[in-house]
Amino acid sequence: MLGAALLAGITLLAVTGLLSYAAYNPRFAVNDQTPDHGALGFYLFTWPTDPHWLYRLNQGVHVTLGVVLVPVLLAKLWSVLPKLFDWPPVRSIAQALERLSLLLLVGGAIFEFVTGVLNIQLYYVFPGSFYTIHFYGAWVFLGAFVVHVALKLPRMLSALRSRRLSTVLATDTAHTLPEEADPEGLVAAARPAAATISRRGALALTGAGSATLLVLTAGQSIGGVWRRTAFLAPRGQDPGSGPNGFQINKTARAVGVTADQIGSAWRLRLSGGPTALVLTRADLLALQQRTSALPIACVEGWSTDDQQWSGVPLAVLAAMAAVPDAAEVLVESVQREGSFRSAVLARNQLHDPRSLLALQVNGADLSTDHGFPARTIIPAAPGVHNTKWVAALTFRT
Repeated sequence: MLGAALLAGITLLAVTGLLSYAAYNPRFAVNDQTPDHGALGFYLFTWPTDPHWLYRLNQGVHVTLGVVLVPVLLAKLWSVLPKLFDWPPVRSIAQALERLSLLLLVGGAIFEFVTGVLNIQLYYVFPGSFYTIHFYGAWVFLGAFVVHVALKLPRMLSALRSRRLSTVLATDTAHTLPEEADPEGLVAAARPAAATISRRGALALTGAGSATLLVLTAGQSIGGVWRRTAFLAPRGQDPGSGPNGFQINKTARAVGVTADQIGSAWRLRLSGGPTALVLTRADLLALQQRTSALPIACVEGWSTDDQQWSGVPLAVLAAMAAVPDAAEVLVESVQREGSFRSAVLARNQLHDPRSLLALQVNGADLSTDHGFPARTIIPAAPGVHNTKWVAALTFRT
């Protein structure tokens, strides 16, 4: 049963994880955190802008499910513990290959879950980019996972048919009998000790752990009143009140943005056409403003509710730059430290009427940490592609 839960859960984790990678549109070199992905990017496609909450849903499911599966993974490892320490470690070529597959399977699972949890808890202790090590680690783990499922699926189905779930749930510890001896060596061959926990107890303990983590985590993605229950999510709780009172993924101070860079001397440079155009914030405010109701959703799984953003559509700025049919736009920030100082937006993102160079949010000027004097806001895009403290837009055909 633990294997069946992991089979379904990890399959969904893999799908949402690969979709999350596609959402970054890594075919643009500026966006690609894994420049050597090669054939591993065979499925990539241009990430859509509809529905506008798509990335919020995808990443919320990916992160929440990953956290919820931690007790299931630990219980599964506990159930096969004797096999992990089988001795001698190598008795034949076939057994050596099996041990190698188990090393990749178990090691890959632990690596992916540990790095994922560290990232959502904002512990950036990785030797390189989280995106790189998590991406390549995922493919190693998934390869071993597919092989393992192919080998063990018949046995799992046979085990599930061996007794009814209702019977398992009705049997207490005193009446719990051991499994029949098996060729895998997971059951004691002779006189196994009396059970210290029933099967229903093991399932209940695992399920209770998963349910607890669900309640203490999911609110960061669901939003609303549920946000108050996300005690295990660093950005799950209510960050404050007022028009700018919603989650921030990075502060101006943390990435080295100074007051003089975003003060009265700030200018926006539009280029790509015959002549570059330079605008002040007052120039931008004098243009016709549009309002879009969009969330911010980040790879760590947290997201905001829809905020009311006001600013100038990117398509209007492309026309002002004399590139009305631009195929993409390079967005550059005044930020000089940290990752994602720039991003490339695809044609569908650039020309979506909800895509803005936002100047205000919820009726007030952007706060410094929310990207004053101007930031992009794009429907269904990962949070880091909603670039803050924008200094230049370069439109390309």
